[in-house]
Amino acid sequence: MQVLVMYFSKTGHTKKLAEEIAKGVQEVKDVGCVVKPASEVTKEDFVSSDGIIAGSPVYFGTMAAELKEVFDKYVVIRKQMGDKVGAAFATSADPSGGKETTMISIIQALLIYGMIVVGDPLDATGHYGVACTGAPDEKTAENAKKLGKRVAILVKKLKG
Repeated sequence: MQVLVMYFSKTGHTKKLAEEIAKGVQEVKDVGCVVKPASEVTKEDFVSSDGIIAGSPVYFGTMAAELKEVFDKYVVIRKQMGDKVGAAFATSADPSGGKETTMISIIQALLIYGMIVVGDPLDATGHYGVACTGAPDEKTAENAKKLGKRVAILVKKLKG
């Protein structure tokens, strides 16, 4: 079993958040984690992953074109993605910078791929996913781990 954590990051903040999410995935026995920038994600990464957690900085209230390109490029394998677990995360430079709309744009893509979409757990924030302004602080890093762990646990339950 495998979870793919894919992201686009220009400043490094979204990459740091992806790395924290991956730590949560790695807490779950028998679930592997692959962390890759969007530019390196392959069709095989998509197909072989049982869960995908995708993240982006806010670009005009939506995901960055570099992340959307991955969803656009692999639409041909859409039918192979049904019932896999999906989740989203986002970063922004401004506190009111559109993180929730960005996560919703990612969630829309995951839903179109037929995936089972989850937000972060109730003991984190219980919303669309994990998000932060700038680099993740200690609390955000903890919530990121919780999201990664939640996705990995659900992957294991669905595959088990």
